[in-house]
Amino acid sequence: MTIRARLFAAIALTVLGPVVTIAVALSAFAELGDRFDDVQQAGARQGVALDLKFAVTDMNGWQTAYGYGDGRFRDRFVASAADTETLLARAEAELTATPERDQVAQLRREFDAFMALDETAWAALQADRPGETKRILLGPELAHFEAMARVAGELAAGQDRHVAAAADGFEDARDDARRELVAVAIGAGVVIVLLLLTVQDVVRLALERRERT
Repeated sequence: MTIRARLFAAIALTVLGPVVTIAVALSAFAELGDRFDDVQQAGARQGVALDLKFAVTDMNGWQTAYGYGDGRFRDRFVASAADTETLLARAEAELTATPERDQVAQLRREFDAFMALDETAWAALQADRPGETKRILLGPELAHFEAMARVAGELAAGQDRHVAAAADGFEDARDDARRELVAVAIGAGVVIVLLLLTVQDVVRLALERRERT
């Protein structure tokens, strides 16, 4: 390659080098940003699932407390049930993938049945039939609670897997970005070497022409 050709190539690489570097960096950081968003969204969905799992257990606990406490703690149960309803509505809005949507729908059915039967249990307690209330709480209500707890646990476990997968995706994107930036750095080093060699040849040629004149 002639000195002129090498000089033109060096100039071209000098111009293109920063453009390529910026393009690679922007692409890498955009991918990292997307994967980080995935991690955040998966974490938020995991939080909903875990909160719902706890709320179901809390609600059942307060129901048992008022059923065996002659109506005491009924207000705590009502508040806990309202919290569960709120979380369930949020889960219906945010957990929309095929498996989790079906799980949330099952939770809704069990919750509605649980609350409907609770009205019967509460009415029996108010009618001074605590035995009937306890029979309901230890029988069909317990079955509804166990179903809710099982589905909520499966839902939370699924979100745990989504969080792990999102974290792995972020790690892979970070590794890819690191490799791309290293490759660009090596390319930049090659350009610098080429520039130095070209400058050296230009200087040598200029000195030779000067000596001939």
